[in-house]
Amino acid sequence: MKRYSLKVEKRTELGKAVKKLRREGVIPANIYGKDIKSQAVQVTLKDFMQVYVEAGETGLVDVKLGKDTIPVLIHNVHTNYKENVLHADLFKVNLKEKVKTMVPLEFTGESKAVVDKIGLLMYIVSEVEVEAFPTDLPENISVDVAHLANIDEQITVGDLKRPEGVEILSDAAQVVAKIGELISKEAQEQAAEEAAAAEAAAAESAETVEGEAVEPKEGEETPSEGEQKGSAEPVTEEKAPEEKQEG
Repeated sequence: MKRYSLKVEKRTELGKAVKKLRREGVIPANIYGKDIKSQAVQVTLKDFMQVYVEAGETGLVDVKLGKDTIPVLIHNVHTNYKENVLHADLFKVNLKEKVKTMVPLEFTGESKAVVDKIGLLMYIVSEVEVEAFPTDLPENISVDVAHLANIDEQITVGDLKRPEGVEILSDAAQVVAKIGELISKEAQEQAAEEAAAAEAAAAESAETVEGEAVEPKEGEETPSEGEQKGSAEPVTEEKAPEEKQEG
């Protein structure tokens, strides 16, 4: 496994003062680990990026701090919305102890389903968690997708070829890549039109006009005022006959 070298210096600027460092092309970093007290350090952005683009977060880096050489993994690289690096953590490792970290997947080959225009290749995950000694950590794990030829064919974590000395911790049933249905442009447009028509119909049926009278159907009469709905004639009260008094 290739090892990288990175020269850093002790850092005295803390808190908001690190903004001055960034303006000078220097980024703040921290060295930390199980058996080391956290140390504030700084490194030029140029030197850091030269190492980081190759080592990533799985490459073993020998940090040179004064007369000391500290083996680390680069962790937690913070960037701003412009993707400029703001800060990085340097995790000291024990070369005799296994570590857990995320390793990126590298997809190779061209899916037969894509070549034959049968389906669409979908990438579900881009990295997996592994455990290994620092010197055994791979830069990536290769995934060959050339054999995927039909709809719903897939590759899972359990199908990945495990590098020697590396244990993959991610769920073996997790889908890594699969072939989905190929939807034509015409089908997409038709689906959009149908959805729009259904939405318009639903809105029309739900619309009500407040205060509008209901039109009677042909042959029906509209009840006049004073009539009770459902009665043919108005209801009248009959008076009882008066009793004749004898006198």
